Amino acid sequence: MTPSPLAGGPTGPHALRPLLDTVLEALHTGAKERGGPFPAGGPDTQAARVQAALGDVLPAHGTGDHEALRTLVHTMAAGAADPAEPLCAAHLHCPPLAVATAADLAASTLNPSLDSWDQAPAASALEHLLTRALAAEFYDTPYPDALVTTGGTEANQLALLLARERHGPHLTVLHGAAAHHSIPRAAWLLGLPPAIALPTPTGTLAPTDLAQALATTPGPVLVTATAGTTDAGLIDPLHAIADLCDHYGADLHIDAAYGGLLTLSPRHRHKLAGLDRAHSITVDLHKLGWQPVAAGLLTVPDTALLAPLAHQADYLNATDDTDAGLPDLLGRSLRTTRRPDAFKIAATLRSLGRDGLAQLIDHTCDLADHLARLLDAHPRFELHSAPTISTVLFRPTDADDTQVAALRRTLLHEGRAVLGRTHTAGRLWLKATLLNPHTTAGDLDTLIALLEGSTHR
Repeated sequence: MTPSPLAGGPTGPHALRPLLDTVLEALHTGAKERGGPFPAGGPDTQAARVQAALGDVLPAHGTGDHEALRTLVHTMAAGAADPAEPLCAAHLHCPPLAVATAADLAASTLNPSLDSWDQAPAASALEHLLTRALAAEFYDTPYPDALVTTGGTEANQLALLLARERHGPHLTVLHGAAAHHSIPRAAWLLGLPPAIALPTPTGTLAPTDLAQALATTPGPVLVTATAGTTDAGLIDPLHAIADLCDHYGADLHIDAAYGGLLTLSPRHRHKLAGLDRAHSITVDLHKLGWQPVAAGLLTVPDTALLAPLAHQADYLNATDDTDAGLPDLLGRSLRTTRRPDAFKIAATLRSLGRDGLAQLIDHTCDLADHLARLLDAHPRFELHSAPTISTVLFRPTDADDTQVAALRRTLLHEGRAVLGRTHTAGRLWLKATLLNPHTTAGDLDTLIALLEGSTHR
């Protein structure tokens, strides 16, 4: 029996090429069958379709590469929530750029693992250059640095871990009620005292409430602010929060997973004023950076702050190898085996450049502003507030919370639109998170018409 071909090596590209044709065709036919942003029918229907297509998960005899890919890729595409569809706008779930996805294929083919230099010579050098270049976008310091993470959750956990190592196990974490759920969860995982959530009735952390909490909280404190909340995309008053942290001797971490890439836009970077005063910053490039999952960063103003992550395993970073000049990668993550996620980011930065990414960011924010104006002018909808980044909250004017929730589920069940939901200001709101830079004003008109028709039922 001839072994199944490998993706790498001299013959790998020849083996991949016909398989890619099968994959691309199945992506096309699956999307055509879906016919919109979301598969119709609900959870039971989708589960039955997948079961019927998959059959035996581990059959006694294989069906071959092309049949397996044709069947499963088609099934996944037909049953996908496709963020490249303009009316798929519920979450911070971006459509990845083609160049980033193609780069990700190359990375998967070569399969470097960034836990030792002898597994990833070029990839480790590239990550070194990329992380320091991106960290310099957030910190004007001599030695800024960044770690590549799986996303905001891992980056936030690392930030709290580093703060605990600086200050000990009695560190208290203060955060706004609108902060990402990974903040209090990280405090729990790390054995810290329960994180304290401060009220955010206007959606952001109020300096007066923070000042009172800092004045009455004993021991070391880490304040976590947010630059782009998940519910409304709001940005905390970063300078005022940093001033209070300085005054009370507290550390500051800023979760900018959503809003951090605004720093690349001359039009929008002012919204992040004060970001560089943080001891650490979380950034996600699989949001406003249009990368395939995963592509997160934890950035710090000085690489020395990452020293507590140093770790030694003789088979990966033997002391004599390190002394001889082989790079030590093990302290660059809490993970051991690690994909070269920096590669797709580097390919995107080289392809688009600073101005290309800024154009995508600006256009996406403009779309959110346009949708907000449409909703604000429409008699059948109530706009919560003007968007800060690209999230728009709204609701039908004559609907109660139960009807708003039912409307969202109906659109999902019919596969016609994917909108999020959030509770704020005492009510349930629909949430449109616009992250697709190919969305047009006409697409937004279609969304309004669809919602208007649904509210008349």
